[in-house]
Amino acid sequence: MAEITNHTYNDDAIQTLEWNEHIRRRAGMYIGRLGNGDRQGDGIYVLLKEIIDNSIDEFSMGFGKKIDIVIEDKTVTVRDFGRGIPLNKVVDATSKLNTGGKFDDTNFKKSVGMNGVGTKAVNAMSVDFYVASYRDGQCSFAHFTRGKLLESDIVPSTEKNGTFIRFTPDEEMFNDFSFHMEFVESMVKNYSYLKKGLTLNLNGTPYKSENGLLDLVTENMSETPLYPLVHLEGEDIEIVLTHGNSYGENIATFVNGQNTRDGGTHLAAYREAIAKTFKDFYKKDYKPEDIRQGIVGAISIQIQEPIFEGQTKTKLGSTYMWEKQVKAKDGSTSVDRGPTIRTYVNDFVTKNLNDYLHMHMEIVPVIEDKIKASQAEREEIAGVQKKTRERAKKTAVYNRKLRDCRYHFSDTKFPKGMEDQKELSSIFITEGDSASGTITKVRNANNQAVFSLRGKPINCFKESRKRVAENEELNLLIAALGVEEDLDNLRYNNIIVATDADDDGMHIRMLVLTFIMKYYPELIRRGHVYILQTPLFRVHNKKERRYCYTQEERDKAVKDLKTGVEITRFKGLGEISSDEFVDFIGEKMRLDTVKLSDEESIQTIMEFYMGINTYERQHFIMDNLRSEKELEDVNI
Repeated sequence: MAEITNHTYNDDAIQTLEWNEHIRRRAGMYIGRLGNGDRQGDGIYVLLKEIIDNSIDEFSMGFGKKIDIVIEDKTVTVRDFGRGIPLNKVVDATSKLNTGGKFDDTNFKKSVGMNGVGTKAVNAMSVDFYVASYRDGQCSFAHFTRGKLLESDIVPSTEKNGTFIRFTPDEEMFNDFSFHMEFVESMVKNYSYLKKGLTLNLNGTPYKSENGLLDLVTENMSETPLYPLVHLEGEDIEIVLTHGNSYGENIATFVNGQNTRDGGTHLAAYREAIAKTFKDFYKKDYKPEDIRQGIVGAISIQIQEPIFEGQTKTKLGSTYMWEKQVKAKDGSTSVDRGPTIRTYVNDFVTKNLNDYLHMHMEIVPVIEDKIKASQAEREEIAGVQKKTRERAKKTAVYNRKLRDCRYHFSDTKFPKGMEDQKELSSIFITEGDSASGTITKVRNANNQAVFSLRGKPINCFKESRKRVAENEELNLLIAALGVEEDLDNLRYNNIIVATDADDDGMHIRMLVLTFIMKYYPELIRRGHVYILQTPLFRVHNKKERRYCYTQEERDKAVKDLKTGVEITRFKGLGEISSDEFVDFIGEKMRLDTVKLSDEESIQTIMEFYMGINTYERQHFIMDNLRSEKELEDVNI
């Protein structure tokens, strides 16, 4: 029976939040996760992107050929040389929700920002926010803190037209954050590739591209392509493609200059169009997965009023190239729609790629040889995997290894109020029954699954694909993830490797990551793979208990708690009680993102870490080794 309380639900219980307070309380609605800057999708990078997007939109409309970006410690400044915000609307444009100049295509066409929200979110989540608009000899400025206006005015100015914004994210929201410049540089490089003729100066370093997406793919290729890159451009579309010998697909996607790292309708259309074009050209019924195995490429499209899934704009949801309400003279309205994105991309790729192949016949046999090799390997592996799974089911291993959750990343519909479960859906890959049992007891069964490994998987780098397919542990793991046939079927947004912080645990972690990196690298590139941090120490006295993840945190806790301090050193997940573990996989969960930039060679990385032991690797281990003595308890 539900507990009865004395709380009264009356008029006083209904609250109206100020715009900035709503953004701060419901930050996830506006920028996704908060974070501290350690992950590429953390909120501070979304704030930066929101400001740069506005400057990019100015360039797209033909105003301003450079953008200056400076990041000093925790403060960002962005200066463009576009038209500048209309002087009397500077305060409204930066502090009133649903206010902006992009709700129709009169002043901005094919822009990224559409909802009149982005800059306001930056303002509300910044402890210091300053905006100045320069237009025709005048400057309209406004200064805010956490969305509250401190001062504003219009004064004479000698500055060139454009907009200047300075902001410092609020540490109350972004706990002890810092900007990782490799993430910022990647963002700025992508902008330059997609906006030929635009120069972006990041802390004084200029980024400019002459060849668009061709430069992006060429500079990020980590292997020698099997044939020269195919580069095709249309009015609102640009594509690049080639093949390599790596596994999986590596296709970067963009909409109106926005890096849609989670893909969307344009990526689905591009993948379908590539498969269809090659099938029709060779007049053979090749499987799409064989055609796309090892493909490297990119697609960028420009559309009006794009619809993204979520404010962070990492996945395109639009169906049409444009879609808008049209009002007739009699007052009635109708919807004007352009071609579907699927049709537009298909038509462009089919015609232009087909023409390219006929004009460059020297690459035709190279591509077909690659497709045939992928087909032969897939057919061989499929039979091996089927036998392995059937054997596992007979021994009842299959059902024991996975404790599933209720809602999955691949689900298309969720019960009302459960929509956030899709992004939170996670699978913990653990070692042994003890650790998996502990996590299973305290996990959120709605969105957290647990997969238990038995012993150490094989080293995939040293083994053949057939030998890997025969491995029961890895075979069942792939079945659990749901990516046997297509990455779009991924069942969990977050793949979390949760192993002990000892030698065996670290080795198992490396073996699992080697498997994912070799055969499913796009899972890493799309930001799905993490390592769970678990505390090394518990420091407590009679009044307080703290969990510490590093020696530095331990030493600080000892100093803060002062007297009667006891220290416990955790050596395995199984040592941590269920009551304690609930904190480590809940809201306070610490995760390290497994990163793999496009320019990093997977082969080189795996050769160094998982190949034959070399003199260089021995010295790397010796230089980075910490002894057990350094991690042991200290007597206080």
